[in-house]
Amino acid sequence: MVADQIHLVRHGEVHNPSRVLYGRLPAFRLSELGERMAQAAADDLVSRDRTVGALYASPLQRTQESAAPVAAAFGLAVVAEPRVIEPFNEFEGKRMSRALKNPLNWSKLRNPSRPSWGEPYASIVNRMTAAVEDAWRATPSGDVVIVSHQLPIWMLHSSVVGAPYRHDPRKRRCALSSITTFERTEQGFVEVGYVDPAARLSSGATDVGAV
Repeated sequence: MVADQIHLVRHGEVHNPSRVLYGRLPAFRLSELGERMAQAAADDLVSRDRTVGALYASPLQRTQESAAPVAAAFGLAVVAEPRVIEPFNEFEGKRMSRALKNPLNWSKLRNPSRPSWGEPYASIVNRMTAAVEDAWRATPSGDVVIVSHQLPIWMLHSSVVGAPYRHDPRKRRCALSSITTFERTEQGFVEVGYVDPAARLSSGATDVGAV
């Protein structure tokens, strides 16, 4: 037997008063609003009245904290899964509005298709696909929840629907604490749902952590 559905949950808002691109930097925790967002995602999963058999999360603090309400709701342990971590980015720790105006950084922007400022899109797709595949196979019944980050989730979405990897980060459909759901068919994974349970909390949220 294998899992029924895979739910990819993005973390909630991060405490980031300096508005830097935090990427993989340590000690970026959820804000109070982010904690409420994470709870909204957990509540949505509970409302589906489905069995959840496994819970994985990126090892970064914000994803581990976002997984906590899901763990409490379903009585599960959070398994750290490094393959669903935020991609490495050359602009970590910088404010993008300033970094892009600095000529010393322009060489990092030379190839947006790869992209040249961080982990290649193809690499993100490969590790995300492998992590989801392994989680699907390792779960004997019920659903799997994986708490990850915007770009990895969007890259898996792009791969599944056949969209180009190069894209405008401002147009990703992957809100804070959103849930993107996949199922496995004979042809591979297919996307079967997207919800934004924290939408009512998002009007005042800050979301500048990654590109």
